[in-house]
Amino acid sequence: MSMQSTMNNPQGAYAIFPTIPSVKDLTEVLYGGKRFGNHVDEVWPNLFIGDMSVANDRYSLWKLGITHVLNAAHGRMYCQGSHDFHGSTVDYYGVPADDSPSFDLSPYFFPSADYIQNALNTTGARVFVHCAVGVSRSASLVLAYLIIHHRYTLLEAINKVKERRWIFPNRGFLKQLHALDVKLRKNIV
Repeated sequence: MSMQSTMNNPQGAYAIFPTIPSVKDLTEVLYGGKRFGNHVDEVWPNLFIGDMSVANDRYSLWKLGITHVLNAAHGRMYCQGSHDFHGSTVDYYGVPADDSPSFDLSPYFFPSADYIQNALNTTGARVFVHCAVGVSRSASLVLAYLIIHHRYTLLEAINKVKERRWIFPNRGFLKQLHALDVKLRKNIV
């Protein structure tokens, strides 16, 4: 089975990876498929990943019907975001993350996943998760959400998001997500 068919068939991934895939294996999966992205994509019902151009455009957010914003680059250049910027009709949550392999994003996995889940449990909610480019920090938090609240494996979560958006969490975030996947699987099995 080729790596390409693995990406299109998450169950096929287990034929290649009968155990938890390594970070290197996951990186190969991430390299597959398209390598370009839109400014925003719906990757799960009412859950969007996007970049700062959409995040900084209140009209675009309004057109998308966004009710909640999770900024995975809070306080970083060009990703200032706040309750004041988005106004009273949009709930805002900021994660002050650097897109650096040495940055520990893991303390934000559960709070961000809970924020997304609580928002999506609200009737009519539409959640926009963003960082600067929308491929590493924001994608990592959405992957953590799928792992934590939907019990996806990391590989399944990657494949699910890649159906709609090109993502590429940096190696440090991928290692942290891998550790989360291993930890949660040990608790389930």
